[in-house]
Amino acid sequence: MKYLPFAILTLAAALFMVIPVSCNNDNGSAIPDPEYTVTVPTEGNSWFFRNPEADRPQVSNPGDLSWTDTELILRIYFRVERSGELDVGIRAKVESGSSVLEAEFDGQVNELDVSGQTHTDYYVGTFDIESPGYYYLDIKGVSRESLNFADVGHVLLGGSATGSGIHYIDEDYFYWGRRGPSVHLTYDIPDEASDVRWFYNEVTVPENNDVIGSFFMANGFGQGYFGFQVNNEQERRILFSVWSPFETDDPSEIPEDKRVELLAQGEGVTVQDFGDEGSGGQSFLRYNWEAGNTYRFLLRGEPAGDNKTDYTAYFYAPETGKWRLIASWRRPETDTWLTGIHSFLENFNTRTGPLLRKAYYNNQWIKDTSGNWYELTRARFTADATARAEARLDYAGGFAGEQEGFFMKNCGFFDETTQIDTYFTRPALNKQPDVDLSELP
Repeated sequence: MKYLPFAILTLAAALFMVIPVSCNNDNGSAIPDPEYTVTVPTEGNSWFFRNPEADRPQVSNPGDLSWTDTELILRIYFRVERSGELDVGIRAKVESGSSVLEAEFDGQVNELDVSGQTHTDYYVGTFDIESPGYYYLDIKGVSRESLNFADVGHVLLGGSATGSGIHYIDEDYFYWGRRGPSVHLTYDIPDEASDVRWFYNEVTVPENNDVIGSFFMANGFGQGYFGFQVNNEQERRILFSVWSPFETDDPSEIPEDKRVELLAQGEGVTVQDFGDEGSGGQSFLRYNWEAGNTYRFLLRGEPAGDNKTDYTAYFYAPETGKWRLIASWRRPETDTWLTGIHSFLENFNTRTGPLLRKAYYNNQWIKDTSGNWYELTRARFTADATARAEARLDYAGGFAGEQEGFFMKNCGFFDETTQIDTYFTRPALNKQPDVDLSELP
């Protein structure tokens, strides 16, 4: 995220500041009247913040509550693609009477008197954008005569800084854009390996990156996924899911002969159906894992005969010092070993879409059907449709260092963007998984 420093205006700086030419009011004083070329909808691009500078700011979606609290800040994001002058305004209305709003951009604060029950344009200021990147406009309520402070429909932008376009979330991506872009690492399997029976991975979430709504998926495969989540302030889960071969978002529609069959579940593990993004069998362990610690994930996949395949997931926590079974599922109409070995990072909570999350993925290994272990040191970085449509550009991945391994991060409206379909290589650690497969539960 680009936060431009605020400099106190001096006479020298004022010489370089351009105020747009405008019409005069009845008293003859100039009223800025810029030509706006871009309208950024607050729907899809804004969140309410409380204590935005805190390590864990309180964030909510607009519409979750009435905007009557003077401590709440409406923050609207957009990305500027070139340096130059940027004219900023808002389009707002009130239910009755008038409201005083405080608008802050680039460290400069201006008060706006908003009145009228139809959306009207209000000028905030003209600013010098020194470098491309993400920016935001903060709006805070000062006083009001109506029930709520105001209905701010759009941020208005103009000036030379808009010449290369402005990136923001449009109506086609209001939901997915609020969640933020998902990113993936797909691991190359060595040519000399035979079919893959086991997949091992280690994941570390740095402190303050365990944001609510995050799914740090460690062991993905062609028919499912296995990793850990932050579900809310009180709950975290180790999640293992396998899709049904029957395509539907409603698990109740799955015919009996196409349902994923539970073979075993670990102690304390909840088992249920899942839907909405495909359907199948889901298993999860409520476990309050900790940011900063490294967790190990182990997945087995093997044909079971009769055109069925079994998938089993194991989880190792350093706090307990032992492997534990999550679940074992049998998928019908499937005859395969492990394929499509990958990891991903996503946010499933629109409320936390403006908050950064990051994870390190290291020491990946597979064991093939010939009994050989192979270290996976090369991965291809990709991203989802939200990123490819450029609705959000705050996504990155690659190699972080020998100790950290590969990394992925998303959300937070940071400026860094990694080119999609880029390959990265990490040095071999030569640390074969320390696990006795015959002793697993």
